Amino acid sequence: MSDKLVEYRHADPALPDHNTIWPLYGAGLENLGQDGKPIEVPLPDVAPDQLLVRHDAVGICFSDIKVIKLGQQHPRIYRNMQTNPVVLGHEVSMTVVKVGEQLKEQYQVGDRFIIQADVYVKGVGYAYGYEIEGGFSKYGLIDQRVLNGDEGNYLLPLKETTGYVESALTEPWACVIAAYRLKYRTILKAGGTAWIIGTDANDARPYSISAGFDAASHPAHLLLSDVPAGFADWLRARAAELGITVTVVDDISQPPVSAIDDIILLGADAARIEQASPHLANFGVFAIIAEQPLPRVAQVDIGRVHYNRWLYVGGAYPDIARAYADQPVRSELQPGGRAWFIGAAGPMGRMHVQRAIEAQQPPALIVCTDVSDHRLEDLRVTFEADAVARGIEFICINPMNADAAEKLAAYKERGFDDVVVLAPVPRLISDGATYLAHGGVMNVFAGVARGTMAALDLSDVYSKGVRYIGHSGSMMDDIRITLQQAESGILSPIRAVAAVGSLSAFRDGLKAVEDAVFPGKVVIFPHIKEMPLTPLPALKDVLPTVYAKLRDGREWTPEAETEFLNLMLP
Repeated sequence: MSDKLVEYRHADPALPDHNTIWPLYGAGLENLGQDGKPIEVPLPDVAPDQLLVRHDAVGICFSDIKVIKLGQQHPRIYRNMQTNPVVLGHEVSMTVVKVGEQLKEQYQVGDRFIIQADVYVKGVGYAYGYEIEGGFSKYGLIDQRVLNGDEGNYLLPLKETTGYVESALTEPWACVIAAYRLKYRTILKAGGTAWIIGTDANDARPYSISAGFDAASHPAHLLLSDVPAGFADWLRARAAELGITVTVVDDISQPPVSAIDDIILLGADAARIEQASPHLANFGVFAIIAEQPLPRVAQVDIGRVHYNRWLYVGGAYPDIARAYADQPVRSELQPGGRAWFIGAAGPMGRMHVQRAIEAQQPPALIVCTDVSDHRLEDLRVTFEADAVARGIEFICINPMNADAAEKLAAYKERGFDDVVVLAPVPRLISDGATYLAHGGVMNVFAGVARGTMAALDLSDVYSKGVRYIGHSGSMMDDIRITLQQAESGILSPIRAVAAVGSLSAFRDGLKAVEDAVFPGKVVIFPHIKEMPLTPLPALKDVLPTVYAKLRDGREWTPEAETEFLNLMLP
């Protein structure tokens, strides 16, 4: 290790008087920086309760592209970007270079951290790289929003031996890990609002609610629409005993409550599902109690399944509580099962596939589909041997190829236990759902916008126990677990790297991510010498000693990072 790298790691060099940043003044790449370049601004000084940090490595996320496209219309941006521009970058590894007077007993120069970017203070979001200036700059300020937010301190300390890229990519990896740790209610929400909707006035089935509607736990408010008379009488009597407010709702399109925690439909009526669903609250559950299949598919707001964590459950039995409890949602991949990753060859898809292969109890079959031949081939070359070594059948299919339909049809009769969707395309979601086996789970990881509808046969929810879930964010516990796995060697985040460059290459990196040029992640090093965006295989000609330390000439390693910084730090 060179002296300059030792000094860099200990943050010994004197600080400059300026900072280099990429400000974003509005939607579109033309509003990034000035004349297509970053700008220099005065280096900020720290207040007594702040830290000045150096950004060491930053991953480009597709979420950054969303901000570029939407500008001030992005839901995490609520300020005038023309006068107060955004500095992107939330996948970041940082080092403390200056400590405010009030914090000197807690922090010291050289301390290294990653950040849980979703910072909240009194319920208001101040995400790093959105409302708080992020990693696509040489230096940044950490203030009390980060150090004393709603979840405490959003900084997570790093071991001295943890690499810069390894730690920077912990944040996107935490989102992957979180997708398989999702939890859902198995009972009516206590203190919430429940809405029961009938579909047949002559329905004489002996409906009941054996749990979640008793003294131990019950809703505070009950809405009733066209509920069969016998069951309605039972509900009113029980509600009176429990002190539950009851309201009759005649118009299903206009309930008196805007956010309803539980909606229970008695019967197979796709139109009523579509009418009532928009009124589900965050983490709302829609239970369908029916024996007959729906007469048609239902249009489901799959964006709300993803962002608002809606859940559809069901059963054929008249005890409503069983629809919730008999088959709790499984978010982890089925051990020894059959998994299909749709859109597998992009950066996040590769992470999902890598995790599946490296799981303690992996699937027996992994099918990967993607419309990019070169990214799909790179995925196969990277992971096929690892999968085979673990006894996993590993199949890659481009659905645009002539024989793709025949290949996929071979899996349809038995179906998949897990379908993970990594491409925000409603048609793919609708089609992929038809391949789910009994008890199968579709996990929509791709961030489809709220209001995006997908045609789904929700009969499968109560006849086959199928579940549709989704999410792509992470919480503090998720990133802690991910960092622990990375630092203990269980997880290797650096396998996701595809290209590197200096801070000046950020704009080109964004364009490459938007155009899906690389199969993996683009990582920017803000403090190295000028370097254009460079795919790892190209290091063979540019930095041959770094290339020699890559794994198989294609994967980043700690040794390659050390050699890279020895050569590229100024």
